[in-house]
Amino acid sequence: MAQNLLSEDGVIFISIDDNELENLRKICNELFGEQNFIASVIWERAYAPVNLKKHFSECHDYIVCYAKNIESAICNGLRRSDEANERYNNPDNDPRGLWKSSDMSVGPVIQDKVYEVTTPSGRKVLPPEGRCWVISKDKYRELLSDNRIWFGTTGNNVPSIKKFLKEVKNTMTPMTIWKYNEVGHSQDAKQKFMKLFDGKSYFDYPKSVDLIKRVIELYSSERDIILDFFSGSATTAHATVQLNAEEGGNRKFIMVQLPEPSDEKSEAYKAGYQNICEIGKERIRRAGEKIKEENKDKENIESLDIGFRVLKVDDTNMKDVYYSADEYNQDMLDALESNIKEDRTDLDLLYGVLLDWGLPLSLKHAIEEVYGATIHTVDEGSLVACFDGRITEEVVREIAKRQPLRVVFRDSSFADSPDKINVEEIFKLLAPNTTVKVI
Repeated sequence: MAQNLLSEDGVIFISIDDNELENLRKICNELFGEQNFIASVIWERAYAPVNLKKHFSECHDYIVCYAKNIESAICNGLRRSDEANERYNNPDNDPRGLWKSSDMSVGPVIQDKVYEVTTPSGRKVLPPEGRCWVISKDKYRELLSDNRIWFGTTGNNVPSIKKFLKEVKNTMTPMTIWKYNEVGHSQDAKQKFMKLFDGKSYFDYPKSVDLIKRVIELYSSERDIILDFFSGSATTAHATVQLNAEEGGNRKFIMVQLPEPSDEKSEAYKAGYQNICEIGKERIRRAGEKIKEENKDKENIESLDIGFRVLKVDDTNMKDVYYSADEYNQDMLDALESNIKEDRTDLDLLYGVLLDWGLPLSLKHAIEEVYGATIHTVDEGSLVACFDGRITEEVVREIAKRQPLRVVFRDSSFADSPDKINVEEIFKLLAPNTTVKVI
């Protein structure tokens, strides 16, 4: 998973087991540079041993983390847990609020920080053997006068330093061991996946949503793009929408997955999911509805974006040219009337044009009928397209009146060259700043 990896502060996480960890680190060092290695996290993915194993029952995987530029990468930290905050109390009713005591001794010994402390009860205290105080004598006096040294309720305990909750960060630095009780385990992930699919087990090893959610929240902001190149059952999409619902964010996701066929004997295949992509698509649909339902009482939950667009990699929309000019004959002319492949739809042509013009494929797209013709409007006028046959002048004028930045028609939409010239003249008159393209 990557947090906007194309940006300077992009970060990538890769899940791997022991078998390929060494090779993965070598590849990543070459791609990203050894200096951009952040951490190798150990995820406790199993909670019980497999007793059939001969030597050891593996209970962990690794999550390797690299930055594009470690100097620019920003770790958001983990949200403080209720458990962490519950460690703070206020036994002496300090007006500064909740606090907890912190050990005042440290090792090894620094002689300047070895000095005698007198407790309120009159007892003389030195640091434990082999240790010294963590602060100098002058700093101790300063903290003592500010009521930041704690000697226990009786005033007879070894001194400790008061750490106030309001003065600590509202996040915690993540550690490199992630326990299953914090981020879930494989069995829990499978059970939750099955619950989403009415008890059916269509995917063997889905990742935990809480695991991926932690990955995303550590290095992304609320408007970043989350990219998963091996999306599997689309856990990353699920986790992204879940985090948006919790934080009010607007992160987007891009899931990439080869259409690996389902086993024809599997429950997934029998249920109509012929490949992994179909399972992932349905998972995103169901997860989005479930998240909205579970958060229905939350403010602005209706504006949560749970939609997605499915795009498949294909070849060009244009016919391939197999012949040189002197090899063409009269019989071929009918086949060459259009340079677009016969099996291409309006959407194929539209998204091909978006790619040609370098426009994002995620832009808002509306479809309407104007004077009997189908009109596609992208990003409220960044591009307008009509690929119908024999477009009337009424349609052309209506599009021109909307002043789009770009407009595209199909060559076969016009009966002859004079018709095409007429279109250009209409746009020169009504929308002179519009770029007109015919494919």
